[in-house]
Amino acid sequence: MPVDTAFLDALNPEQRRAAEHGVGTAAGPLLVIAGAGSGKTNTLAHRVANLMVHGADPRRILLLTFSRRAAAEMSRRVERIASRVLGVGSGAVSDALTWAGTFHGIGARLLREHAHEIRLDPAFTIHDREDSADLMNLVRHELSFSEKATRFPTKGTCLAIYSRVVNAQGDLDEVLKSVFPWCAMWSGELRQLFGAYVAAKQAQNVLDYDDLLLYWAGMMSEPAIGAQVSSRFDHVLVDEYQDTNSLQAAVLLAMRPDGRGLTVVGDDAQSIYSFRAATVRNILDFPGHFSPSADIVTLDRNYRSSQPILAAANAVIEQASERFTKNLWSDRQSEAKPVLVTVKDEADQVGYVADCVLRSREAGTPLKQQAVLFRTSSHSGPLEIELTRRNIPFVKFGGLKFLDAAHIKDMLAILRWAENLRDRVAGFRVLQLLPGIGPTTAGRVLDAIGNSPNPAWAFSEVPAPAKAGQSWTGLVDLIGKLSKRETAWPLELAQARHWYEPLMEGQYEDAAIRVADIIQLEQIAAGFPNREKFLTELTLDPPDATSDQAGVPQRDEDYLILSTIHSAKGQEWKSVHVLNVVDGCIPSDLGTGSTHELEEERRLLYVAMTRAKDELHLLVPQRFYVTQQTRNGDRHMYAQRTRFIPREIKAHFEDILWPPVTPIRSDLLPKAGLSVDLASRMRGMW
Repeated sequence: MPVDTAFLDALNPEQRRAAEHGVGTAAGPLLVIAGAGSGKTNTLAHRVANLMVHGADPRRILLLTFSRRAAAEMSRRVERIASRVLGVGSGAVSDALTWAGTFHGIGARLLREHAHEIRLDPAFTIHDREDSADLMNLVRHELSFSEKATRFPTKGTCLAIYSRVVNAQGDLDEVLKSVFPWCAMWSGELRQLFGAYVAAKQAQNVLDYDDLLLYWAGMMSEPAIGAQVSSRFDHVLVDEYQDTNSLQAAVLLAMRPDGRGLTVVGDDAQSIYSFRAATVRNILDFPGHFSPSADIVTLDRNYRSSQPILAAANAVIEQASERFTKNLWSDRQSEAKPVLVTVKDEADQVGYVADCVLRSREAGTPLKQQAVLFRTSSHSGPLEIELTRRNIPFVKFGGLKFLDAAHIKDMLAILRWAENLRDRVAGFRVLQLLPGIGPTTAGRVLDAIGNSPNPAWAFSEVPAPAKAGQSWTGLVDLIGKLSKRETAWPLELAQARHWYEPLMEGQYEDAAIRVADIIQLEQIAAGFPNREKFLTELTLDPPDATSDQAGVPQRDEDYLILSTIHSAKGQEWKSVHVLNVVDGCIPSDLGTGSTHELEEERRLLYVAMTRAKDELHLLVPQRFYVTQQTRNGDRHMYAQRTRFIPREIKAHFEDILWPPVTPIRSDLLPKAGLSVDLASRMRGMW
């Protein structure tokens, strides 16, 4: 019976090629190079739907993304398309498409299912970055490295080194030399520390983010288990492949060594996360991993930006030393070129931005459709002051996350400790919420629990610390009930809140706002089937902001977007301003040490430019203030336009000077006592 593929008519020819690649056959590997704004999400969703329409079992499709929200959006699109074509309810599709999620989320799920085969307790808990750093610090103190006569790396630096080695699959000495040269002298101690850190995690039955990938890769290296995991899926599809690290690529290649059923989608020109150990080499080298090489489909029609903006962005990225050839184009013609705005200093820069933002708002572009982007969060400081002075509301992205708020971390620690009483980091946090309990007392309690074959019983038998008061009895009762799961989920969270509220009221002046956050957490929890799933998913992909820091959008119906370029990836606005498009900022002084660092800085500018739909303003201050801890102290720095916009491509931009210079009226010059020749020379200066 012929299959109706009329639903693919909405795609352009290249998108359709990607959606139809090898459908109905044992398809070889496919690489989709999807330029900015080229409809990659829509294309990938149509490919998944087309596989299903042609008989692929959705339960045997693995769809990997970099955020839970992206996976949910992809699933929704597939549901809409497939249910319409197949004539079934969207619920039937969503119930079957069960393997869509983040790398870390899918890794956690596979590890729980195969835990016994790899000698792992399936009741493991997962530490977020802060918890992992705290455990690293505990081990660091136990080894007396914090008492060294010379400065030993902090817990955060130690964790960053460990994570880099794991995700880049690199050698410790090489990572220290290339990324953390100031820590190279501690190579031997760091090896000892990392070994003890791994032992501590295993003893406490906890995994960190990196373990979710590392253990997954370990499973795939065991022939029997690897074959079992691989055989579960007929198709593996990966979004944003340019953002993968070496460990993620190794997992994928182990899942599909011959490339059958493997599709990866990404854009080498938007690879900007090397600080997370992502490497552009994964996408550049992907076709050559297979024989014959992977097929390549290029999506270069852009549905976001005007053609002049794309022409300028193409000119910037064409200078890259290595890339997949791709020139974005659009039907959206415009007379307005991107603007290179030369200003005297930061004061003029923020003045120009504020004036433009208000003028665009009056012309009908809401503040939410306008954005100001910058290389580093600190670059927006002067602008934030100016916006506040002019009463222009704004929201800045890249700040504190929901799970970083102390009261939210307290609540999650309670649940995580009840889930796994051997988790010392969670236990330390919970016990020290009680009055009169410090690190020493908390340590003794945790030692008593950790040395018992029945931690829950051991905790109930620990004598109450003298200063803990009634809170101790309440905590013992709470942990006992949560450990035994006497209360249905998600009411467990409300039960924990009732114990925690009196302690919070004594600690925070804004306790009522924080209680509202916890109630919001309970609402989020209602969307998860159980505590384990909730803790796993929320730790791996947290919400963005807490109510106390999201005040601007609650008070104003409209607000300007401020964002680092890294946080802006995947977003779009009608009007975009990019601050400090000068050498020293873009590229950053710290990003010019090697060719690959410099190329990533070029890609950062490209990503910033391709966020704009209609208007793009690149700000070039001639000097700005630099705060440095040097013998010269703070100073003004004179700058020049970024090297990524050389003279040869300036024709793609409109050059303006701001504030505009008012010409001297020649009819007034003689009255000022100036000669005609001098007046003529002065006019010529402008």
